Amino acid sequence: MVAGETSGDLLAGLLIDALQARWPQLALAGIGGPQMVRRGFDAWWPAERLAVRGYVEVLRHYRGIVALRHQLRQRLLDKPPTAFIGIDAPDFNLDLEAALKRAGIPVIHFVCPSVWAWRADRLQKIRRSVDHVLCLFPFEPALLQRHGIAATYVGHPLASVIAAEPDGAGARQRLGLAADDAVVALLPGSRASEIDYLAPRFLQAAAQMVRQRPALRFLLPAVPAVRARVDAAVRASGLGEATLTVLDGQSHTALAACDVTLIASGTATLEAALFKRPMVIAYNMNWLSWQIMRRKKLQPWVGLPNILCQDFAVPELLQQQATPQALASATLAWLDDPARCQQLSRRFTALHDELRRDTARLATDAIEKILAR
Repeated sequence: MVAGETSGDLLAGLLIDALQARWPQLALAGIGGPQMVRRGFDAWWPAERLAVRGYVEVLRHYRGIVALRHQLRQRLLDKPPTAFIGIDAPDFNLDLEAALKRAGIPVIHFVCPSVWAWRADRLQKIRRSVDHVLCLFPFEPALLQRHGIAATYVGHPLASVIAAEPDGAGARQRLGLAADDAVVALLPGSRASEIDYLAPRFLQAAAQMVRQRPALRFLLPAVPAVRARVDAAVRASGLGEATLTVLDGQSHTALAACDVTLIASGTATLEAALFKRPMVIAYNMNWLSWQIMRRKKLQPWVGLPNILCQDFAVPELLQQQATPQALASATLAWLDDPARCQQLSRRFTALHDELRRDTARLATDAIEKILAR
């Protein structure tokens, strides 16, 4: 298995639970993160080696990533596994998967690359590289099958892990927050580049919000790989511990406890939707990377909740729009409009119901059929 970054590690960990339940003697190895390792995965390399986003950012790490892929490919070809499962990370995995498929190793890709949102040119590459795609969203299998790619909708495992009615009161109690505190969760991402580009903006927005509402409380979950960067950004912001709490991970606890979240575009936005939380989606990256990516975009939305709702259900402030003032204003607007929050919660409840499936059974059934061939 290969998973890159925090979201892939989380999804892979949930899939590993299902695989081990069906095949208790299974041996799992490759590239993975702490969620996978905690379940007995043998991480030859850590997932954070692949946690790079953006064309320009990837160029800085290109030689190292290519060398890593070459080493892994050779290791797997020398001692072929029963199967290979790529967890997201399509820029790394698809080329690796193509080589493994040519060698006769069954290849499963978990999480359909978002060809419906951008980079539709990947469809031919996916067909050459994989035997089967496990899809998180219900509209994806039909799209892939039109291009000759076998696929199964397995639902989103997070929809089963996250409760339909999250325990916000319990989360607040664990974090030492009062029931009537107004709480904002800041989720600037888990990659180093995201922290560098987004954390200062989010913290500046928090400082502006505090000037208008001194009683506001802020939560900022930080994964270990970027904790030093987060701490440096917090020190530079001047926000004190009475206002801002930096958490060791615990993003789900923060989402359960908050009233609204200011959040980086990515998988975390779907998690926020499953927690039924209003949000402001933001992103900022290297200017050249942004110019390249925006030309490949196929839909008007970037955030997963908006793509799935086919509507601007929540605000998106991207690139030059993501100023601290704009972020602060859009976040406070949710706190001032309870009726809008309730309407959004109903939409997210319907989305949660649609994504909740018996992912463990559906995914392992599909994998078993591939292995039987």
